[in-house]
Amino acid sequence: MAGSRAAGVAGVLSTFCAGVATPARVLASESVAPGGRVEPIAILTFLLFVSVTLVITAWAARRTHNTQDFYAAGGRITAWQNALAIAGDFISASTFLGFTGLVFVAGFDVSVYIVSAIGGLCLLLILIAEPFRNLGRYTFPDVVSCRLKQRPVRIFLAISSLTVLLLYLVSQMVAAGALIQLLFDIPYPYAVVIIGALMTIYVSFGGMIATTWVQIIKAALMLLGIGVLSLITLYHFDFSLNRLYNEAARVHHLGYNVLAPGGLLEDPVSVLSLALASIFGTVAMPHILMRLYTVADGPTAYRSVYFSAVIMSCVFVLIFFVVGFGAIPLLHGHPELLDEAGNIIGGSNMVTIHLARVVAGDVFLGFISGIVFATILAVVSGLTLTGAATLSHDLYASVLRRGQATEQQELRVSRLSTVGLGAVAIFLGMLFEGQNIAYMISMVFVVTASANCPILLLGIYWRRLTTRGAILGGVAGLVSAVGLMVVGPTIWVEILGNATPIFPYKYPGLYSVPAGFFFTWLFSILDRSPQAQRDRERYDSVFVQLHLGQPAGGGA
Repeated sequence: MAGSRAAGVAGVLSTFCAGVATPARVLASESVAPGGRVEPIAILTFLLFVSVTLVITAWAARRTHNTQDFYAAGGRITAWQNALAIAGDFISASTFLGFTGLVFVAGFDVSVYIVSAIGGLCLLLILIAEPFRNLGRYTFPDVVSCRLKQRPVRIFLAISSLTVLLLYLVSQMVAAGALIQLLFDIPYPYAVVIIGALMTIYVSFGGMIATTWVQIIKAALMLLGIGVLSLITLYHFDFSLNRLYNEAARVHHLGYNVLAPGGLLEDPVSVLSLALASIFGTVAMPHILMRLYTVADGPTAYRSVYFSAVIMSCVFVLIFFVVGFGAIPLLHGHPELLDEAGNIIGGSNMVTIHLARVVAGDVFLGFISGIVFATILAVVSGLTLTGAATLSHDLYASVLRRGQATEQQELRVSRLSTVGLGAVAIFLGMLFEGQNIAYMISMVFVVTASANCPILLLGIYWRRLTTRGAILGGVAGLVSAVGLMVVGPTIWVEILGNATPIFPYKYPGLYSVPAGFFFTWLFSILDRSPQAQRDRERYDSVFVQLHLGQPAGGGA
């Protein structure tokens, strides 16, 4: 029993830490609308969201005239607006669905993952938000390359960022395609095409302005859905948390231990690895960092991250203390929702979907289903925009044209890149239909934490970082993360069919993240080249700019 419970928790945890939608195979295995009774409401919510966001895109297109507008919304987004957009990137469908399912399975011990999620935002707030906005202009490589040799650093970081974004994008496409397939009862390929077409329209015409407002609306809908679900859940217990927890302990297979810490997984190294990857991966996630350029200055970027942390903390409290624990007695009171073994039908990621129907009926369930789709579409748009900016700004304008491209040329390449990324995402979404996207997304966070985060943090705060150290250290972090995953249990045994794994743990973050930092440090202190001397001398001007900031739209 402990082993099966550990496996179940690990599966849900990987989804939660990834910040990605419910795995497509879970969605496909259980109709979101039992009996076909809620699809019209879900479809209506979806169509209303798409209609409103298309109107916003048309409005944003008239306000997008240059690269500053396309990449950074002209720096005109307020702190609260950006906070909602950042929170929207984090509060994905998996937070709402996967995190609730994790509480349903493991109980109080899940509180450790609240610390991991908020810990990543706190690290972003304290160490990154303001200096990142002060040092850069549009993209993550702007910050690191401002004090190192531009071309090699931009090329490596662009390749690393595109790899992360494509893996993330494919995962969202697979899940979104499965969800649209359920709502509209259409073939999966058509569903993927719909998602790809919508995200291409949002980004190509509206740029960051449209993408930000799509994310703001989605975040507001998600907050509304979570708030209403929490209130209705509390209503079923006469607004008494004491009664809620007692009834949860009475029906849960762990008994009152569901309210006590300890014994979440048999493999604590995997938990620690996932937490470490979640914290440091959040700090260097390209599509999150890009939002820091949509505000006017560093202090505003700091406030926007602070407000988003407050919003997310409130959401996590409601999901953990109310929705997650409230689902235990409410769903156990409906035997038709449980299989013969006592597990929730469709898997633990379906807990929120079943709870919405139990506490408020099919109409509310349709509303929640529409919100789940909106969250996926908003995240997909943000990922596409970040990928387009990497291709056009970092590779085309800065590397190929050596900074000589005009704004019109760069903007044209950005829009063409958006169309290209949309086509690639559609193709890969069809190719990876039914794949385990939870593990794919866990790779994204491990790679980001191991390869990008050391370069970003040391690039801002360590004078002795060199171009050679950044690139070789980043490569070491990337190779160690991917290599350990390949020889680990999932790929080496489950996919390649070997008897035993070479590396015993499923998630290598505990090893690959320190390796990224160590080799970046090692190769930098061993670097005695003339370029290394220039890299270190440039840090003084960077240090001044880090604290004094720059006008909105200023270059690094």
